[in-house]
Amino acid sequence: MFGLKALQKNKTVRYGVPMLLLVVGGSFGLREFTQIRYDAQRIRKKLDPSLEAKVNLERQSVILEEEYEKLKEVNLEDWKNIRGPRPWEESREYQEQQRAKLNKNE
Repeated sequence: MFGLKALQKNKTVRYGVPMLLLVVGGSFGLREFTQIRYDAQRIRKKLDPSLEAKVNLERQSVILEEEYEKLKEVNLEDWKNIRGPRPWEESREYQEQQRAKLNKNE
């Protein structure tokens, strides 16, 4: 029969079993910790009742339809592409220059 000393010298028992316990136990531990994380996020994301009344799921499709109707009325054929200011440029000066160019062209 196997003695205690023989089991202590066996590499599988000495290194393999603790590694297997660590991997399997770590999996269960991580599952619990991630569940706590997602539960905390769900609690934080709850809306105020007053705000929740404004955000109604049935109303969402109507909002999209209204936006679509607004876009149908916009004339997309007569638009001009104007470059915005670069970070090192003064935005007001650049906008005034662009407006002056547009007024000259028209």
